[in-house]
Parts: sequence; structure tokens; C-alpha cells
Amino acid sequence: MTLSICVAQLNFVVGDMVGNARKIVDAALQAYQRGARLLLTPELAICGYAAEDLFLRPAFIDACDDALKLVATETAHLKGLHIVVGHPARAGQSAAERRERSVAVAHLHNAASVLCEGRVTHTYAKRELPNYQVFDERRYFVPGQAPCVIDVGGVRVAVLICEDAWFDAPAADAKAAGAELLAVINASPFHAGKGGEREATMRERARTTGLPLVYAHLVGGQDEIVFEGRSFVLAADGSLAGRAVSFEETLFDIALTRQAGTWNMAATTDRAHSPEADLWHALVLGVRDYLGKNGFPGAILGLSGGIDSALVLAIAVDALGADRVRTVMMPSPYTADISWIDARDMAARLGVRYDEIAIAPQFEAFKASLANEFAGLPEDTTEENLQARIRGTLLMALSNKFGSIVLTTGNKSEMATGYCTLYGDMAGGFAVIKDVAKTMVFKLARWRNAHDPYGTGANPIPDRIITRPPSAELRPDQKDQDSLPEYDVLDAIIERYMENDQSPDSIVAAGFARSDVDKVVRLIRINEYKRRQAPVGIRVTHRSFGKDWRYPITSKYRA
Repeated sequence: MTLSICVAQLNFVVGDMVGNARKIVDAALQAYQRGARLLLTPELAICGYAAEDLFLRPAFIDACDDALKLVATETAHLKGLHIVVGHPARAGQSAAERRERSVAVAHLHNAASVLCEGRVTHTYAKRELPNYQVFDERRYFVPGQAPCVIDVGGVRVAVLICEDAWFDAPAADAKAAGAELLAVINASPFHAGKGGEREATMRERARTTGLPLVYAHLVGGQDEIVFEGRSFVLAADGSLAGRAVSFEETLFDIALTRQAGTWNMAATTDRAHSPEADLWHALVLGVRDYLGKNGFPGAILGLSGGIDSALVLAIAVDALGADRVRTVMMPSPYTADISWIDARDMAARLGVRYDEIAIAPQFEAFKASLANEFAGLPEDTTEENLQARIRGTLLMALSNKFGSIVLTTGNKSEMATGYCTLYGDMAGGFAVIKDVAKTMVFKLARWRNAHDPYGTGANPIPDRIITRPPSAELRPDQKDQDSLPEYDVLDAIIERYMENDQSPDSIVAAGFARSDVDKVVRLIRINEYKRRQAPVGIRVTHRSFGKDWRYPITSKYRA
């Protein structure tokens, strides 16, 4: 006996229910022609993940219901094809619950319906609802209770949804209900190392149940989160039987065969990638989908001759192509000659539009306007921030005039410590490397110079940009390390305190200087007000300055 399965690893758009439904129908037609009798779509495929408070709008749920019906109608002629479609579904309510508004608001299931020949034959409600990191599922959904096992061509297939497979009970209950295969549909956000974590957890799930497992995953960018695809299939002993490509749409074919009472799984296996490669592809996909799904014609960024803006430029060109990216060099009186030279060099290497707008006249005009107010006071960060804000104003003016979105170039180390200017270099629409620590910025720059994954040009970043000491160039002979600890120390403290919730005392006990730890923790604490006003950016770690980080601005807590 052989069952042909297809995973529709597709890139959906939140709120485009008709478009998403059409994409599922197209996938079903192709999969059916290739012999598939079971098609798996990702979690909440009908509406896209995550629709957030759109789930609270009854008309939104009505549109999801209509889209599900559209898929059923358009695939009714595909005899014997079972399509598992993720969507929100209204849960049953008692009369008392309907009268209680607070209950009714969140009375939905995160569901998967099985369509076959125009009918909904089964609907499964997700049992384990995550409410950590970027997840808020308990705000919108109530859990299901029962397993869902369907018969597809003589094979008993259990449907699970994402978090269900991270716990023992849903899979165990499915096996008790007669399941011979676990089919898990997912929308699991990317962060560095997450792909390996998923496969390890699913290997354990396959081994503990003794059942083969298909992991069907979403691909694409949605605001701050990215889904990398990388769907896979495991044998009953947990061994890898196949893996789909990462960061690309694909129809991933799997053959399930039973011989002598044993299930054998066959599929192609994409190679594993380095951490830098995964990060690069995630950042490129995040930029491409944020601009593409929101209709921006292109991107514009300030190119300073420093490594952060160089990295953002290289990502943007890989994501959009050189013809959709514009750079502007805005030198101040403190800009070094090598910054001009390197910025021009990089723009030429990648073939992007490059313009220069000197900010010295505006800077002098601002200082003249404020001369009476500042009389007798020395220059300080006020004048440094004026330069950054002039640049931000110029970039936003160009954005307003021509429609391109401003990509900000600040990294996670700067966001953590407030080493950035509100309404200056923080001004923009999308923060590409907001979740990339400075030490990783250097690694990614070197990786990109050694690889050309999108054919946009080899070695795009001049070596001197990577090797010279970082500087904001807002005062004479300025270096980042004048104000901050060395970046390897800084980033290690940020990771321990911000990402892993370690206390300052435990970080000191690990060998870091008390003065460095206290300084970094203080900077993280006092700059919360800045981060609240920063643009959304791509999440690539397990805790970013976005939905993962919800600290009060006003707080007396100091540890």
C-alpha cells in the first residue's frame, strides 16, 4: 500500500482570504495531478498567521468561512483527495456564554478542516494554545478536546496543529484513537536554531508514539516574524526521511508505503544550512515580504560608510534587486574621507542609485537658531543628535515624495543600550537588523562577502567597512567603544540579561565585570521609551525587542 502526500509549503497573506483560498486550490490541482491523495496546508492558511485582533471582528471570521467554502467548491471534482486546511472556526456556545460578552469575544478555535469532494468531513480544534514569546493564542482561541483521525486510502491519519505536537497527550490520544500517521500543520516562527529544535522535538514525538510524522510548515514574512518552511517527514523511529527547502514556496511530495507491517517514508532531503545562511535568508525574506505585501515600490536608506548600513544595503538588494533600492550619503563635518570612499564603492558594486546630500548647511542653521538658548553651554550629545535628526528628516522627505520606505540600520546592540537617536537614525518604516547583535553583524557581512546566494554580486561590502572600528561620526575621532563596552562583552551581557533573563549577579558570577554589567543593564532599562517608538523589525532570535519584550517604561525595579 502506498499513500502519496503533498505538503503545500506556501506563503500566505494575512487577511487575503480569497487570494489564500485560490493558492490552496492551485496547490490542490497540482498535487492531485501528481498523484497525491492527502494535501496538508499550514496552520491558519485561510487567513494567514497571525491575524491578531482581526480575529475579534465577526466579519473577518465570516470571510474565512466563505473562503473555506470556496476551496471546498473548487476542489469538489478531485475524487479521493483529502485537503487539510487551517482556519479559525467558531466554537459552540451555550446561551449563558453568548450573553457573556467577555466569553463570546474569545470563543474561536484554531482549527483544521478536512475537505473531500466538496464537503467538510472533519474539523479538528487545536488543543495546546501557546501564549509566550510572539504568541497570543489564548487571547483569541479556546482549546479543543478530542483527537481527529481520518481515513485516507486505508491509512489512519491524525491531524495535529503545531503546539499540539510539542506535548505528549494530543499525539498519544491520537494513537489510542487508531492513528497510523501523525500529520502536523504548523506556523512556527523562525529564530536562530529553531529548525533543529523542531526536528529534535518531533523526533521524540515520533519515537514515543512509534508513528511516522509529517511536519507541514508555513513560509513567508509577516510584520516582525518570518516562517522558514523547511517542512519535513520522519520515520516511526524518528529518523529523518525527507526535508523540504527552506525560505521558499514548494509542493513537497512524500510517499508513504507499508511493507510487512512497517511504514516507509520517502521524500527528497534539502541540505542543512549554516546559521549565517539561515539568518541571511530570513532577513532577505522578511524585507521582501514586508515591502511586497504592503505595496511599497522600493526602499531607501542612509549609507554612511559603516558596517550596519552596508549590511542593510546588501540585504535589501538581495531582497528587492538593485533597481528598487536607493542610497543617500549625508556627510557631516565629522564624516571621514574613507566613509565617502567606501560608501561610493559599495553602491557601485551593487549597482544601486547613490546620492550625496551634505548636512553641514542645515546643521549650522540649527546651531544658529539655538545659539541664544545654548549660550555658554558646551557642545554634547545634543549637537550629535541634531545631525542624526537632520538625516532622518531628509530620508523621510524622500520617502514621502517618492513612496519608497526608509529602512533603518540600527542593530540589536544599539537598540538595547539606546545608542541611537530618537527621530534620527531610528526614523523609518522597517528596522531590518533590529534583532541582529553587532557581533553577528560582522559575521553576516563576512558570510555575504564569501557567498552570493541571490546572484546580485559577489563581495559587495568593502573590506575596510568590516575591519575599521565602528563610529557614529558625530564628533571628532568618535568610536563606539568610547561609550560602550567591547561588542563581544556587550552582546554577551545583552544575551544573558535580555534574551535569557539572567540576573546581574549571575552574569557577574559568570565572569563579567560588575561595572560592565551594571552599565549595560542600566542602559537597557532607561531606554525602553526609545524602543517603544522604534519601527517594527525582523525577529531572528528567540527574544527580540518586539512582541517578545513587554516591559513597562515606568518602573522602579532595578535588578
